[in-house]
Amino acid sequence: MMISVEEARGYYPEGDPVHGFDHVLRVLRLVERIGAAEGADLEVLRAAALLHDVARADELTTGRCHAQAGAERAREILAGQPKAAAVVEAIRTHRFRDNNRPTTLEGQILYDADKLDAIGAVGVARAYAMGGQRGQALWAPVTAAFAQRERAAGLADLSREGHTPVHEYVFKLSKLRDTLFTATAKALADERHRFMAEYYARLEAEVKGEL
Repeated sequence: MMISVEEARGYYPEGDPVHGFDHVLRVLRLVERIGAAEGADLEVLRAAALLHDVARADELTTGRCHAQAGAERAREILAGQPKAAAVVEAIRTHRFRDNNRPTTLEGQILYDADKLDAIGAVGVARAYAMGGQRGQALWAPVTAAFAQRERAAGLADLSREGHTPVHEYVFKLSKLRDTLFTATAKALADERHRFMAEYYARLEAEVKGEL
């Protein structure tokens, strides 16, 4: 292995239920499954999964994109290893809110695995964990204007409507399935997306006293 699980664990701070090392391990399991099915380089994928969020904790303080900063950090950690450049490229292009779309198979699989962990039952749990960190309401109605916003509009003014996990679902999570690259990931995403959509629909019905 280019980097062991225990070595990678040391690069992540404790106490982050959303992007911490538990997330990294789930992404690792997904890249192994998808990579084996798609014929990718599993050595590159394992290293990329283990280091893909290595700069996430610094993003809030530095303002730098964690994918770009993480790629640079991975280059330093893996310096001298023959496949380091492939790992760095996969990490550099794994972010949803970027225009740097992955072009390598390993980059596409890392992107797919990272996005699969943002939908389904785990995705709902992560959305509410993040909402709790930010003091967001459990539920709030999403206006038609918000629902129609294009991804290119950015996130700078999300607080204007009172962002909640429901808004995160409308703005981002509901769109992730359609951005995936590999056939294996798309097949996994169908059930996860279906569960997530049913959950948010039921949540709204219960909040409104309909169930």
